[in-house]
This record gives sequence, structure tokens and C-alpha cells, in this order.
Amino acid sequence: MINMEHLYRKYSDYLKEKYGEKVYKLPINLPVTCPNRDGVAGCGGCTFCGDEGAGFENLSNLIPVSEQIHKNKAYISKKYKARKFIAYFQNFSNTYMPFDTFKDVMEQAAKEDIVQLAISTRPDCIREEYLQFLLELKNKYNIDIAIELGLQTVNCHSLIKINRGHTLAEFIDAVLRIKKYGFEICAHLILNLPWDTRIDVIESAKILSALSIDQVKLHSLYIVENTVMGEQFKNKEFNMISLEEYKRRVIDFLEYLSPHIVVQRLIGRAPEENTLFVNWNTSWWKIRDEIEAEMRANNHYQGRLCNYLNGKSVRHFFEH
Repeated sequence: MINMEHLYRKYSDYLKEKYGEKVYKLPINLPVTCPNRDGVAGCGGCTFCGDEGAGFENLSNLIPVSEQIHKNKAYISKKYKARKFIAYFQNFSNTYMPFDTFKDVMEQAAKEDIVQLAISTRPDCIREEYLQFLLELKNKYNIDIAIELGLQTVNCHSLIKINRGHTLAEFIDAVLRIKKYGFEICAHLILNLPWDTRIDVIESAKILSALSIDQVKLHSLYIVENTVMGEQFKNKEFNMISLEEYKRRVIDFLEYLSPHIVVQRLIGRAPEENTLFVNWNTSWWKIRDEIEAEMRANNHYQGRLCNYLNGKSVRHFFEH
């Protein structure tokens, strides 16, 4: 249960509870793209997405999966004395590949000290055959499966503006399908898209709670050079919200979020090279610390306002 002492349900605490010790992610970079780039769902990709996608710290995608795991594990094991790992398929859409190729790369990652496969993808790239295979892999290797879905916002108008190539409906469909297999689901959200308001942020928390999402990862929008959004930013076609407003949105989101949902992060790290805007020129950890300090000072905590589920308007008939 979340209380003032803990503020929100942290991912690091959750992993320690689940696996008995600290667990480290090993990023894996595959030579994949996404259907919003090659014409299947759209062209050009999301307006904010650069050529590297989200994996700016990854090894080359030309290196075989097993070798990427070996290299990353050797470094992290030596530095942190780590013993358990999550194989994190991070960049672009990691279920957007031929089925046989998907099976091969996932099999390569199922090593004995890998406790979980975390697969980042799009809601419109979730299909039953892939999920069925992952279930077989889970049972064969006694390994956990987590699917990370890029939603970004529940505002359908904003999804169109950023050329996302899918709507909220595809996200709901993906969640319902994944849940049939018992895999964990993590939703990614950007809380400072220029066309979203605090109402959209609160609605995002409520939808994730109603769907019983397992985890959430919050990002702040960073603007990459040579992207559509980069040109819009330079042409002053939109305004970025202030850092204070971002912190307020994070707190609003957490207060409406179910206390059962694990929070992977409050703000993302971002590359500084080839970017026009990154985290208000402030370190991500400083922003996180300021959010937590404000929550403590003003009695804010995750789930404080999560009182809208299970027939809110008839609740008084059952109160004595």
C-alpha cells in the first residue's frame, strides 16, 4: 500500500520484492523499424522520433543478440556485481518482424541468468501468434515476460498530430490480448506533449488504472534536430510547458493512478547531441528529486485520488 513514506510504487523496489535482489536491464538493439515508418501504418514515423529511435545508448544492431547480452552483462556484472538481468528489447518496435525471426531472437535472449524478457513495441504490433510463442518460451525457460507498449497519450487528437499511426483503441486491444497470457504490461506516456492538458494527463492515469496496467514509464518530450517536431519547434508552432507545469502534471498523474501500478520512472533521460530541447536543461535526477520533495511537502502520494472505479456514484449505498 502506498503512503506518505513511500510516495509512489517504485520499480526498483518492485524488482527486489519479486526477485530477491537488485536486477539490471541489458539493452538489446535489433535491426528493426516500425510500421509507421515503412508505409504499413504511416510514413515518416512519429514527428518526435529521430533516426535512432529510443535506444541512443545501445550497442550496434549488427551485433548478434547473444553477443550484445554477453558484452553488456560483462560490463554491468563487473561494475555492480549483478547476478540477475532483464533482456530489454528497447529500440523501435520489437515485435515488428517476421515471426520466425522473432522466435529466433527471443530464444537467443533466454539465458539462465536472464529472469525476464522486456519487449518494447507498438500497440498495433501485438498479435496472438507472437504472444502464444512467448508463453511457450516462458514455460520452457521459466522466464518472465513483460511487454512495453508505447501509448504516449490518450488524447486521440494529439496522437494524430504526432503522426502516431494508431489510436487508443489499438492500445486497449493490445492490453486485453496480452492479459490473456498473464504477461506484465508497461505503458509509456509523454506528459508534456504540446497539445495535451492536465485533463489529458489525469485521464491517462484513469484509463491505465481501469485497464489494470502493471507498470508505467513516464517521459518528458525532448526535441530532436532534423525531425518534423524539430522544425515545428524552430518555427515556434507550439510552446513547451514549463518545468513547474511538468512537475505538477506528474504529481496529478500519480495521485489519480492506482496504487497497485508500478512506476518505472518519472522522467526520462535523453541525449544532448542533436537535440533542440532536453528536460529544461536540468538533470533528470534533479527533476525527480524535486517532484518527490514537493509530494512530501504537500501530502501527495500515488493513488490518493484513485476513487473513481467500481461504480463511484453508487458507493454511498454501501457505506454505513
